[in-house]
Amino acid sequence: MGRIQIELFATLDLVGQAPGGPDEDPVGFTFGGWQAPLMDEVTGAQIGAAYEGTDALLLGRRTYDIFAAFWPHQEGGVDSEIATLFNSIPKYVASRGKPDLSWAGSTQIGSDLAAEVREIRDRHENVKVVGSLNLVQTLLREKLFDVLDLWVHPLMLGAGKKVFDSGAVPTNLTLLEPPAAGAKGTVHLRYGLAPGTPGTGDLSNPDRSTGD
Repeated sequence: MGRIQIELFATLDLVGQAPGGPDEDPVGFTFGGWQAPLMDEVTGAQIGAAYEGTDALLLGRRTYDIFAAFWPHQEGGVDSEIATLFNSIPKYVASRGKPDLSWAGSTQIGSDLAAEVREIRDRHENVKVVGSLNLVQTLLREKLFDVLDLWVHPLMLGAGKKVFDSGAVPTNLTLLEPPAAGAKGTVHLRYGLAPGTPGTGDLSNPDRSTGD
């Protein structure tokens, strides 16, 4: 069985909407592209390294449309390495509508999303989920992920779709590597899904636990 790795960019108040540009999700949101001024070499290298070994993309409809309009035209440019990867691997699109699947290697899923995602994980070694906040809510709710990469940026917007808006359920995570910060203050956190659900404790007890 492979793994599903979610990659998310968030503000300090955990807004994850439209980080890349003003046209990503413009309706009712005026901060599209908030990530761009905070990119630096360290963060760029972290993001690039996160794609190593990726052999499939799992995307929501909106993110897929953005990627399909951009990446097929980037080979030979400054982002050629990622473009070549994205253009060559299978793309799975979670949608109940009728998306344009003209990007080579694209397949629609969504009739039984949880079951289909499990089949995709069995079929591939490293499935990457990028953005796709609505899809991410389902994956969080079903605990259908293995690794969560979260880049937290030093700003607060006070508005916008949240990373953990409606999908989070009680879940244990484990930190897989030390947090790493870029020069502009963006912090990379990498967590893995851990067994069980969160326990409780009592800070007034020396051992902090509520058990016998």
